[in-house]
Amino acid sequence: MNFKTPKLTVVGAGPGDVDLITVKAIKVLKTADVVLYDALVNEELLNYINPDAEKVFVGKRRGCYKYQQEQINELIVIRAKSNGHVVRLKGGDPFIFGRGAEEMEYAAGFGLEVDVVPGISSSLAVAAYQNIPLTKRGSAESFWVITGTTKEHKISNDIKLAAKSNATVVILMGMSKLPQIVRLFQAESKNKLPVAIIQRGTTAQEKLGIGTVDTIENIVKVRDLKNPAIIVFGEVVKHRQTILDIKQQYANVLS
Repeated sequence: MNFKTPKLTVVGAGPGDVDLITVKAIKVLKTADVVLYDALVNEELLNYINPDAEKVFVGKRRGCYKYQQEQINELIVIRAKSNGHVVRLKGGDPFIFGRGAEEMEYAAGFGLEVDVVPGISSSLAVAAYQNIPLTKRGSAESFWVITGTTKEHKISNDIKLAAKSNATVVILMGMSKLPQIVRLFQAESKNKLPVAIIQRGTTAQEKLGIGTVDTIENIVKVRDLKNPAIIVFGEVVKHRQTILDIKQQYANVLS
């Protein structure tokens, strides 16, 4: 008989680089009886899981859903009641467009203990890996992190508001809406605002496109940039080139 307490822990796996998972997340993975993991999770992280745990892939790849969200919710409860500790391993941070809160609410409604281990969000880390700070004195005093596509598959109204501000704007899941997003920034006369698009950031498959509001759509075509990617609008994008220029100047001095 199984006397383990049914429990769900939602764990953030980080943005892709296996080294960006937290120490606490690894400790939790070692206690798991079942791990349900998503497509954006680096599969190297599966090596940290309790070797006796069941591993179930529940993510989405190439537009094909392995499980619908309702099925994942049910699976969490079923496995927790039969096996004990279920770890829901999600890319990035589970509370930033990761549906972690929804899964915890569902599980709690069936009497499960629930917990969360925050992860490093791609909205922060992917830009940072390209030397793009989301805030910088003289360039940006704040930043927005917005989903490009709502649950109704429409463009988020918050993007229109963000385009009016001087903040850095980071858009996740927005590649399919890029033309509409660009038009919103153009409507605010921000045609020359720097833009960066980073695909599969922090991984060996990372691809980058740098341009402006007016040029970024063409750059996407030339570079063949696709999801998963983040889009960064803001003067802070220039910092990447500034660092490259300083490095080159220093190298020239040494030579």
